[in-house]
Amino acid sequence: MSSRDDESEDVLVIIDGKTFPNIQKNELDEISLTAFMLGVIFGVSLITLCLSPFWNFNIYMISLSIFHLLEFWITAKYNPGKLNTNSFLINNGVGYFLAHSVALIETIIERLLFPSFKSTTYSFYNEFIVTVGVVLLLLGQYVRSSAMITAGQSFSHVVKVTKNSDHTLVTSGIYSKSRHPSYFGFFWWSVGSQLMLLNPVSLVIFIVVLWKFFNSRIAFEERYLVQFFGNQYITYRETVGVGIPFIK
Repeated sequence: MSSRDDESEDVLVIIDGKTFPNIQKNELDEISLTAFMLGVIFGVSLITLCLSPFWNFNIYMISLSIFHLLEFWITAKYNPGKLNTNSFLINNGVGYFLAHSVALIETIIERLLFPSFKSTTYSFYNEFIVTVGVVLLLLGQYVRSSAMITAGQSFSHVVKVTKNSDHTLVTSGIYSKSRHPSYFGFFWWSVGSQLMLLNPVSLVIFIVVLWKFFNSRIAFEERYLVQFFGNQYITYRETVGVGIPFIK
């Protein structure tokens, strides 16, 4: 995810107090194709779930398609003024693409070379890890989606370095439990996905890379939040944590 304020104001009209994006700056064919492909991935993964020798992979693909579809749908529903082609959050940088590619490659290689290691049938240990992974997946998705809905027009996929007229400090709902619930949700969703896939290598990679990213991003973002909201944000920061280990 970008750390720059490059999310342009694509507003074309204001209807009933709500802003809507400039359709000329959003490629509808690309949006339609992206939604279609996510639907195909979801459908094929769901239909073949019972036939899959490693159902964990199917759940991973289902959750991945749902995650990206919800990124776009929630933005369209609750924050249409900032909706654009990239709201699916699929074009999330080379690092994001490589991380999931490594996860898929690890899953395939270990499934072929060490099938018993990738099995939950005869191992209580594996079943426990997978269960924890599924719980984190669901928790992460719930928290991130709740954060986007609660923040509404104040939510942005990029860090804002200038305060917009619709930018308010949200401290209610899920924001009363975590001051960066969207990051909390993203982090634990990602960790849960690798636990569920029984991917030890990717698990370590995801934790290290995401922790460094969010630690840096939160520090960068909060410098501007203090500028925007002053003591109000400082007090909020002192009383509400993030929920990601070792990030204050």
